[in-house]
Amino acid sequence: MEWETVIGLEIHAQLQTRSKIFSGAATAYGAAPNTQACAVDLGLPGVLPVLNKEAVRMAAKFGLAIGATVAHRSIFARKNYFYPDLPKGYQISQYELPIVAGGKVQIELEDGTHKTIGVTRAHLEEDAGKSLHEDFHGMTGIDLNRAGTPLLEIVSEPDMRSAQEAVAYMKKIHSLVRYLEICDGNMQEGSFRCDANVSVRPKGQREFGTRAELKNINSFRFVEKAINIEVERQIDILESGGKVVQETRLYDADNNQTRAMRSKEEAMDYRYFPDPDLLPVALDDAFLNTVRASLPELPDAKRRRFIETFAVSEYDAGILTSSRELADYFERTLDAGGSAKLAANWIITELSGALNRAGLELGASPVTPQQLGGMIKRIDDNTISGKIAKQVFEAMWGGAGDADEIIENQGLRQVTDSGAIEVLIDEIIAANPQQVEQYRAGKEKVFGFFVGQVMKASKGKANPQQLNDLLRKKLQ
Repeated sequence: MEWETVIGLEIHAQLQTRSKIFSGAATAYGAAPNTQACAVDLGLPGVLPVLNKEAVRMAAKFGLAIGATVAHRSIFARKNYFYPDLPKGYQISQYELPIVAGGKVQIELEDGTHKTIGVTRAHLEEDAGKSLHEDFHGMTGIDLNRAGTPLLEIVSEPDMRSAQEAVAYMKKIHSLVRYLEICDGNMQEGSFRCDANVSVRPKGQREFGTRAELKNINSFRFVEKAINIEVERQIDILESGGKVVQETRLYDADNNQTRAMRSKEEAMDYRYFPDPDLLPVALDDAFLNTVRASLPELPDAKRRRFIETFAVSEYDAGILTSSRELADYFERTLDAGGSAKLAANWIITELSGALNRAGLELGASPVTPQQLGGMIKRIDDNTISGKIAKQVFEAMWGGAGDADEIIENQGLRQVTDSGAIEVLIDEIIAANPQQVEQYRAGKEKVFGFFVGQVMKASKGKANPQQLNDLLRKKLQ
């Protein structure tokens, strides 16, 4: 039997507010356990939550960016369940009336095809604390620093049909929340994570199969692996005559398997009811218009502009607009001079490669956009060749200064004097009569030998195009 996979994602994006969603406690990452949890976060008697307006603004910003309806009136509810890291015994979330409803996101797959993924809703909620199981000699420690941290839970429609589509969608949302500057997207710190609802059904069947929810996956690679292994598990069960049980499962990356965590709760199990301590959230048109005016140029629009304005390829434009930081770096490089195609190539290959090798983020790059742009300008005006440019780039990376300084100080200016190049060619031809005969006998590959010898003699400074043209004439 042929099976079809059905996937929906629930993405939790931690909002970049300085304080928590219902208290004034700090949200900074890495503080000592339980030093950023106040009386409100601890759920002590007599305290009342106060909504953080900035969290509301960020949620509205996301909703407008995906073409969703941002509700003029939304309500917070209590989601009741008991966990040791949830001191109140309930989580403040949104249920029947979320702040964002509807919307859609377009993804691009590896084969170049596009697909639209629907967004059911995005709602505000508070995060729980964290249970710590290491170093407590069989006991569990509780760190409540995360308790009350503002989250935007983004719930997709079950529109994805493969792990690859799920990863593409997750990456698109990741890029979007960073463009909007509402989430830093740091997956290692838990700022961006997702739950995947996965089911399978016979190809052509309209009804959905029984789903399993894979909890708290915090890397794109693990999302793909977890979904694929869960699909295999469900198909094996069904083809063996069994039934898939609706449950929550964890992904074990070490063993590449999913394992049962608990039976999957339904909404009724959480006993949702409106939080009596919080008034409905009322947003007027003036507020929404202000938020709309603050929207930056979004990734899809920026990508189209790069293709149309700078004539870069669709592939390059996709990489350059994958993050706001990279797109800004590219445009600042162009401001310093040089062609867009060269700038794209250098940023995507040489710069990105150097950053990866050094384990650095783009913001920590030793080579500034102005320096890179200045170097590209010197490639364009034939001051240096592409090969020499690599030496210049390495020197800039090492802190030797701007491209012009390095070119002058290290004597790297390209030789464009055709007379000087001809002298070198004549010397190489005279010294290698056997290779000359081979080339004239039809061995085209020998041409590369002569190019290499002349380049070696010129210490890499001969203009490659001039060298090739002059050499071919001399060898005729």
